[in-house]
Amino acid sequence: MTTTEGFQGSGRRSDDGAAYVEQAKASGGDLYADGAVAADSVDGGAVYTAGGGDWDEIVNDVATLGAERIVVNMGPQHPSTHGVLRLVLELDGETVREARAGIGFLHTGIEKNMEYRTWVQGTTFCTRMDYLTPIFNEAAYCLGIEKLLGITDQIPQRANDIRVLMMELNRIGSHLICLATGGMELGATTIMTIGFRERERLLRFFEAVSGLRMNNAYVRPGGVAQDVLPEHLDQLEAELPDLRRGVRELELLLLENPVFKGRTVDVGVLSLASCMALGVTGPILRSTGLPHDLRKADPYCGYETYEFDVVTRRDMDAYSRVVIRLDEIWQSLRIVEQAIERLRASAGEPVMVADRKIAWPAQMSVGADGQGNSLDHIREIMGESMEALIHHFKLVTEGFRVPPGQAYAAVESPKGELGVHVVSDGGTRPYRAHFRDPSFHNLQAASALAEGGLVADVIVAVASIDPVMGGVDR
Repeated sequence: MTTTEGFQGSGRRSDDGAAYVEQAKASGGDLYADGAVAADSVDGGAVYTAGGGDWDEIVNDVATLGAERIVVNMGPQHPSTHGVLRLVLELDGETVREARAGIGFLHTGIEKNMEYRTWVQGTTFCTRMDYLTPIFNEAAYCLGIEKLLGITDQIPQRANDIRVLMMELNRIGSHLICLATGGMELGATTIMTIGFRERERLLRFFEAVSGLRMNNAYVRPGGVAQDVLPEHLDQLEAELPDLRRGVRELELLLLENPVFKGRTVDVGVLSLASCMALGVTGPILRSTGLPHDLRKADPYCGYETYEFDVVTRRDMDAYSRVVIRLDEIWQSLRIVEQAIERLRASAGEPVMVADRKIAWPAQMSVGADGQGNSLDHIREIMGESMEALIHHFKLVTEGFRVPPGQAYAAVESPKGELGVHVVSDGGTRPYRAHFRDPSFHNLQAASALAEGGLVADVIVAVASIDPVMGGVDR
């Protein structure tokens, strides 16, 4: 966890110290000085100092206080995190006085493993980081490679439209899982069943196009692995009306539900200053009123040509983040409709860069199993063209070379800014590939969101972050 002094957060909003804060501001006093403001007296949030410390140190510190406080080791377990998270809570009755997140239980060594695979093979690793947003992981990685290759402007328009379509459908699926698991943790099983039911419609489309429901390895350097056929678009358009009805069901069950609002309104408050200090992005940042979205701020894949709005709220709490995610689903559906129209008009156009020293031959067509190369392609390279066979063999086994250098590319994932820093030494494998996963940065806010609230609010606060531990422990 990053050590950051003076960031504001609160398990539950408190207005007790509003007059004190105004007086301190008027007199020019230092609001963040030691002892200047009590931990539960700041309007909109308390003032905390985030620090480290292991289990023994925390227990010893509590013992020296002489107070009746309990240190609870919550986890390692699975509280709305889609992975294994450990929370160390110091409790004063039902109130959380301190909270620390322990990570590393799902470490897969993905980044290190990518150094021993070709650039194309790296997509099969990074797609498994945040396993609920595989298309975004692949897209960020491939955008970085394309920058190093200098072919960003050579990517076919149809390939970019397909990437946009797949990313927005993946965004909808990720938000549905966030809402579904968050509702389940609050005891609303119906929310979970609806969320998973609607996501299933999207997974069927992903499977039809890429052959896989998750961990697709579909976005490749230079384009995408396979084209989206007209029958695939027909399948998707047939699902969209039912998907819209399902999202509307979630809105009716959640937004005006007094029990749900009682559990989420003014819970897990995090101010704009705190988000900036901790590097928090995505729906959490937009719940403070800041309309920061890389699709608008730094467009990629042609997002600047699509019509959509950046959704914001100003209440900074868990309920605001639920509303934002639901609204973002509707905005993604707007983008999906535009992408489908463009793909209908560009049928037959290439989906991979023209440079055959980069383009994988697998994108030509597939066999009857939907996975391997077509018999026509195999017949050509095995029986008609020795040069094609040699090229195919070297491209797949050895891979293409990337000029020496480094590049950073970022996309707006459902959880925030997902960036990748790729470094090449001129070889066929990455010298280094490091990802800025939004779950890792956003999870730093867990302490600020939970402290000052009740034990029951800890799960709500963590669920509103929507972290996936595969991305945290990559």
